Amino acid sequence: MRTSTRTLLAAALVLGVAAGPAITPSFARTPGVQAAFQAPNPDLAARMSAAIAGLPRADATAALVRISGTEGSWQGSSGVHDLETHAPADPDARFRAGSVTKVFTAATVLQLASEGRIDLDRTARSYLPELIPGGYARVTVRQLLNHTHGIPAPDFPGETVEEWYAHRFDVHTPEVMVRSATAKPREFRPGTRQHYLNIGYTVAGLIVERVTGDSFERQVERRVLRPLGLRDTYLPGTAAGITGPYNHGYQTMRLDDGTTGLRDVSVWRATDGWAAGDLVSTTADLERFTRALFAGRVVRGPLLEEMFTLPKVPDARSGRPAAFSAGLSMKRLGGREVWGKTGGRWGYNTAVASTRDGARTLVYSVNSTDAKGQDMNPTALDVMVAAYGMPDQGDVTGQARP
Repeated sequence: MRTSTRTLLAAALVLGVAAGPAITPSFARTPGVQAAFQAPNPDLAARMSAAIAGLPRADATAALVRISGTEGSWQGSSGVHDLETHAPADPDARFRAGSVTKVFTAATVLQLASEGRIDLDRTARSYLPELIPGGYARVTVRQLLNHTHGIPAPDFPGETVEEWYAHRFDVHTPEVMVRSATAKPREFRPGTRQHYLNIGYTVAGLIVERVTGDSFERQVERRVLRPLGLRDTYLPGTAAGITGPYNHGYQTMRLDDGTTGLRDVSVWRATDGWAAGDLVSTTADLERFTRALFAGRVVRGPLLEEMFTLPKVPDARSGRPAAFSAGLSMKRLGGREVWGKTGGRWGYNTAVASTRDGARTLVYSVNSTDAKGQDMNPTALDVMVAAYGMPDQGDVTGQARP
């Protein structure tokens, strides 16, 4: 599947880019892998270098990767800053982290729970009575965080990437998104199944604002970003561009002349994601955050276990056991449990991951040309496998759309 997907995508891009007016890159020139090896583990270094070699190519234009932990450390980057100048990718660049935002949101909610200001077993409606209708009266805060709430996704304009691109500057407020979602029938009785969606975290962000009397963004900054010194991480609000240095993101789509090619999608409002998916960060900041989180320095005490506890319910679509906890997800890679979170915004795929003991932590940003495709980006998959080994029983999923 991965090979055929890569082959088909490569063929489409070669044909489309040659004729399309938006971007006309040369994939033949590659800056090479820029790597810093920090521990005596040559096998790890070789695997990681091979995983990101040869960029830019059809599925990705750049990759930034950091490995840390007791089993060895490695930093590397590959690809280009943009497809016009072909300058090497900036290893310290900022990028859109997508659903990795959920880890920060969950941590903020759990901190408030530790202070007694949020009760995970209390209903969302008890915090937001004017917004959550009676049909969703039994949904609890814990169910918002572990995706067992049964609230469907809100409606957004457009059905195709081209239509979404045309609406890239739209502003979506969290209250309107929640009303759109809760106007529909529930997907299932709360607490009986799991369906990964953004909407639960949108509601959770509003609860943070209600109990603190402060904006969600300021609470994340005060509770997570500032204490950890994450100076290159921020929540952009309605800003469409990325502040500071960044490597350009591209998306495969139909161009104005009817051909298929790449558009630069670096400038795109992320208000549809908000507390579920609008974070901007760097690999260095996300590595620091991940190591602190797993060491119990972000969420302290028993509430940290909420992030490592999977609900005992089936996935609503596949029927397989639930894979998402509060903020994180779990996969078995190379025979061991790896906890983390992936994220996808147009032009960018991101992940944070670690073994529970912190022996090996991974952070990557891949400038994917189909960041919200149904299958996992091939370069991102290669990075994950190089870091941890092959998924058990083919347990690989694509990036979730908002």
